[in-house]
Amino acid sequence: MGMTISEKILASHAGGECVRPGELILVRVDLALANDVTGPLAIERFGEIGVPDVFDRDRIVFVADHFTPSKDVASARQCQRLRQFARAHRLTHYYEGGDAGVEHALLPEKGLIVPGDLVVGADSHTCTYGALGAFATGVGSTDLAAVMASGEIWLRVPESIRVILRGELQEWVEAKDLILFLIGQLGVEGARYCALEFTGPTLSHLGVAGRMTMANMAVEAGAKNGIFAPDEAVEAYLKPRTDRKGTYLKSDPDANYRDVKEVNAAALGPQVALPFSPDKVVPVREAGEIQIDQVVIGSCTNGRIEDLRSAARVLLGRRAVSSVRLIVLPATQECYGRALEEGLLAVFLNAGAVIGPPTCGPCLGGHMGILAPGERAVATTNRNFPGRMGDVKSEVYLTNPAVAAASAVLGRLATPDELF
Repeated sequence: MGMTISEKILASHAGGECVRPGELILVRVDLALANDVTGPLAIERFGEIGVPDVFDRDRIVFVADHFTPSKDVASARQCQRLRQFARAHRLTHYYEGGDAGVEHALLPEKGLIVPGDLVVGADSHTCTYGALGAFATGVGSTDLAAVMASGEIWLRVPESIRVILRGELQEWVEAKDLILFLIGQLGVEGARYCALEFTGPTLSHLGVAGRMTMANMAVEAGAKNGIFAPDEAVEAYLKPRTDRKGTYLKSDPDANYRDVKEVNAAALGPQVALPFSPDKVVPVREAGEIQIDQVVIGSCTNGRIEDLRSAARVLLGRRAVSSVRLIVLPATQECYGRALEEGLLAVFLNAGAVIGPPTCGPCLGGHMGILAPGERAVATTNRNFPGRMGDVKSEVYLTNPAVAAASAVLGRLATPDELF
């Protein structure tokens, strides 16, 4: 019997020819990641291990992105701890300030991940890198400390769920709508500890950015990882970013799957995840009259240049209604620069937006957009649990960037075609 792409990557990093779901294996790690929230605890645990140095200073990445620019003394200390450790151990990849950005948008931009890699990060949305054909998954800070010391980690081989996407997307329907719809079908535990493998003809209409959006939110269905077989689009994306070639794998025709899900993408309209769960998904048009107070466009899910273009297309020549706070956060410095060159920032400014620095910020209720009791936000982020963006009595509605932009203009949850 053949293997899935996830099983092939795990087998190659375990030093064997074959692995099967359920096996517990020790694997070699290509890249280990932490941020300003999870890194300090990993550093503390690393010190308790007692080894003199990290396993490879070129393969550990620290990114200060969650509470940065530092919003208070506590967050400044978190970043200081990262900075001091990175200097002490001469880490090649430490990113902060003008060379930083939201980690899961930043690492692909920096060319740090290629097809066939095995990546672990002390952040649940590390699964984003499956868009490049890597096996990428989130781990705890203590696990990361052990990886920093040894370069290895124990993993249980996940079962795989194959998702076949068919049909061309309708106007204003994006990758975010595909993954929201799928999460709505699966539920937040429907893919628990599984590899969500995305395939099908619709992928030809999705760029690398769209695939990152989908892989990013695989964890919201409980998945261990989300993954796409790498193709020419991935090769073109990586060519100017790295000299590493990677290993372009795909699943065998006779690979075994726990389940196969088919999605008629052509039949979908824009989707929204209602409070308080990413699986509480309905078409936007069926959500009813929902007045809002804030719109956030950004995050590791939808803060890339493609997402900003989508929002700017809706906002061009329009303004957010005075009752709505519109916040735009480009995911990285590179993205910010391109948005400036393309005139997107001018569109946002003219629309009445507050344009912030590359930061996770409001996505996790950190800063730069906290909700008060009773307030509602439409956001391009990935989670909407109680208290996720502020007070536990606030509400977050998850949508694609075009829907978020239209909602800012109309002051309520809305679809872009209401403006065109």
